[in-house]
Amino acid sequence: MASAAEQLASNLNFSAFSKAEDLKKRIWFTLGALLVYRLGTYIPLPGINPAAFAQAFEGQSGGILGLFNMFAGGAVERMAIFALGIMPYISASIIIQLMTSVVPTLEQLKKEGEQGRKVINQYTRYGTVLLGTVQAYGIAVGLESGNGIVTDPGWFFRIATVITLVGGTMFLMWLGEQITARGIGNGISLIIFSGIVAALPTAVAGTLELGRTGALSTGLIIAIIVVAISVIAFIVFIERAQRQLLIQYPKRQVGSRMFQGDTSHLPLKLNTAGVIPPIFASSLLLLPATLAGFANTGGNLPGWATTLLASLGHGQPAYMALYALMIGFFAFFYTAIVFNPKDTADNLKRHGGFIPGIRPGERTAEYIDYVLTRITLIGAMYLIFVCLLPEFLIAQTGVPFYLGGTSLLIVVSVTLDTVAQVQGHLIAQQYEGLIKKSKLRGGKKGR
Repeated sequence: MASAAEQLASNLNFSAFSKAEDLKKRIWFTLGALLVYRLGTYIPLPGINPAAFAQAFEGQSGGILGLFNMFAGGAVERMAIFALGIMPYISASIIIQLMTSVVPTLEQLKKEGEQGRKVINQYTRYGTVLLGTVQAYGIAVGLESGNGIVTDPGWFFRIATVITLVGGTMFLMWLGEQITARGIGNGISLIIFSGIVAALPTAVAGTLELGRTGALSTGLIIAIIVVAISVIAFIVFIERAQRQLLIQYPKRQVGSRMFQGDTSHLPLKLNTAGVIPPIFASSLLLLPATLAGFANTGGNLPGWATTLLASLGHGQPAYMALYALMIGFFAFFYTAIVFNPKDTADNLKRHGGFIPGIRPGERTAEYIDYVLTRITLIGAMYLIFVCLLPEFLIAQTGVPFYLGGTSLLIVVSVTLDTVAQVQGHLIAQQYEGLIKKSKLRGGKKGR
């Protein structure tokens, strides 16, 4: 019976999808936009010697450049026009979010609704240009310092590099906004998602080739696949998990009629911070190794610095301990930034809502903060587990291929969000069909 019901639901969804012309157009637009992005990751930056850059990148791929290369879909490895990717925009968005809780003017704009959101988005764009310019100039200077990477060093190359890379980032930002408005899913997230997924077939093929040559045993490869599927299922479970607080509204009288009090729920996600803590923690931990790699080009790095960097390498106890502590810290820090219990309590009080057994106002804010702190602890432990598991695998088994915790979180989260939006469009399509049918029936009865 259960299988028959599932088959019937599947047939209904397929039937609804076949009739959803607007959804089809949105999906095709999204795929076309992502194809444009992928093509851009193969257009090289002018004035670069690809062979010399590939050799230089190979020595720094284990640092922060490798992390940025993953988010940029391999554009950093090829030094393409999209080498900066969408990261300046994400960084600017996070900075503006942090500032909204510190700067009173931005905090007021945040409360002004749609108009305030437009102004904040404009500030985010300005911040993207500023951060992108600084990063692009740093890339240009870094490329010039390499041996034979730039064919004609000088100010012309620097200016051209800054204009090209910043222009690429702004184009990606615009493309992401177009996907969000005219396509399906969150455009910025889908751009990062497509960059990560694009490298997956090559990595899988490389791992299978190692199994064929005997470098990896068949049992180990099967174990990795089982672990990956189990972790994905665990991520889906936690990302959908919520702690729902019961909200009750009192009875109200309108004229001579008395309306019964309503009840609703305030959903609190276990992982409110999302993928931001692993990204921040990875960036901060990989930054010293990257800077040291550039500083050590002449072999003049002190002995204590070499020892310190060795202890902070992948799989080392110090690296794992710092990684876990940073993820935990940023999980609590970012949750405190994006969710304000006092504002939530004030909104409930303003609309007459209350949590049963808790006094409205300050006591409600304290209770929400109490619950949020405890579920954030669970969320932080979940992030630490997902992000450290690949590190343990690579340290214990020496497996050269794995889908890192940060990338795995992004892929699963974006997939869940996109599927939810597709289902939302299908439900809306079904409602529109029902409304049209009811109008036609009403018109016939009127005649």
